[in-house]
Amino acid sequence: MNSLRPRFLGSAAYRIALVYALGFAVAILLLGIAVTLVAHAAFMHQLEAQIIEDSGALVAEYQQEGHEGLNFAIGEREAGNTTNELLYAVYARDGRHIAGGLHANRPPRGWSDLDFQDRLEGPDVARAWAVDLSDGTRLVVGADWSVVERVDHMLGGIFLAAFAVVLLISMTGAVLLGAYLRHRLSAISSAADSIMAGDIKRRVPESRRRDEFDALARSLNQMLDRITALLENLRQLSGDIAHDLRTPLARLRNHLEESLEESGDPARQRDRLSSALEQTDKVLSLFAAILRISEIEGGRRRASFRSVDLTALAQEICETYAPAVEEGGRVLRSDIAHGVHVQGDSELLAQAIINLLDNAQAHTPAGTRIQFVLERESGSACILVRDDGPGVPAQALDSIFRRFVRLDPGRSTPGHGLGLNMVAAIITMHDGRLTVGDNVPGLKIGFTLPSATI
Repeated sequence: MNSLRPRFLGSAAYRIALVYALGFAVAILLLGIAVTLVAHAAFMHQLEAQIIEDSGALVAEYQQEGHEGLNFAIGEREAGNTTNELLYAVYARDGRHIAGGLHANRPPRGWSDLDFQDRLEGPDVARAWAVDLSDGTRLVVGADWSVVERVDHMLGGIFLAAFAVVLLISMTGAVLLGAYLRHRLSAISSAADSIMAGDIKRRVPESRRRDEFDALARSLNQMLDRITALLENLRQLSGDIAHDLRTPLARLRNHLEESLEESGDPARQRDRLSSALEQTDKVLSLFAAILRISEIEGGRRRASFRSVDLTALAQEICETYAPAVEEGGRVLRSDIAHGVHVQGDSELLAQAIINLLDNAQAHTPAGTRIQFVLERESGSACILVRDDGPGVPAQALDSIFRRFVRLDPGRSTPGHGLGLNMVAAIITMHDGRLTVGDNVPGLKIGFTLPSATI
């Protein structure tokens, strides 16, 4: 018995179901009491109406036939009254009983509860109506309370039987509902326990009912999918950071060791220290880029948004960047629309444009043609950088904006795989949309800034 106590009383599902069942039972009980009282009142009203109606008929009989006709009518009624429904009596002025089968003390006029002696059941109570006749005698018509009591007992028995059935059904329903709620919640709890134990691929099961529990399960599963993706990204991020730091730190250590060994040659020692500083700068630049992306993703610079002349900004960057592109054996062409203005941070937008151009230059061979485009499109400002280089595999297009993603497996090209991720952070902060696709041949990549003022 004690083992059942935690299961039932310790379970919120069972408690809720039992409270619902008890509440339903109490409601049925109150309804039954109300119905019984209303039925009792209705029966009493009907009985009193019958008494008054019969009393009026007897008074009319007396007025036509006198006491002889009245006594005869009472005798006929009592002879045909096999159920003792109505009782009759006539009293003289001095209180003597002169007619009728109702033997009791002379009651006052109007309604009264009259004690009388029943021939079969002994002492009893009747509901009586007394009216005076023209000669001073008093006519009494009453009904045995036992009739009302029989009806009350019958209604009470029916109600108690119905209440017992309803209570049994409600308690059974409460147990079944509690078991169902416990089953659904146990599935969620079991999935959570498995995930905490290390099975991060475990998900909350969903049924075909599409009820609130399934909606909760879908939300939890979507959250778990997102958390799993973040953990995978964090795992990859940790590996990529370790990989990118290993080479410069190893070189830094080698340069420092060599500088110690060559302490007798100041020139060679300075070269080693200079190389060590270069590797240190690479490590610092990596962390600076990570911190900058985190700052951008935090959105703190939204407060500094101003109207930016995107046309002038793009022209200045392309003019500044063109010599470096041409020096690398590539060609940069620009097609810039006039009068394009957007709300944003000019420094960050410039960084996004420069990173797109850097990406095109870093991952294309000499002879590649790079085209920069700024255009208006449906009330928005669209920037696109196209090239006719080797391009990006279709299956990798969706991942190039992720942090530390580099399509060079050997990671031999310069950089840390943060340039396009920074572009994504900047454009997301500006409520923009990134675009990437196959230029056939080459790559086309850019972004669209919504609600541009043009």
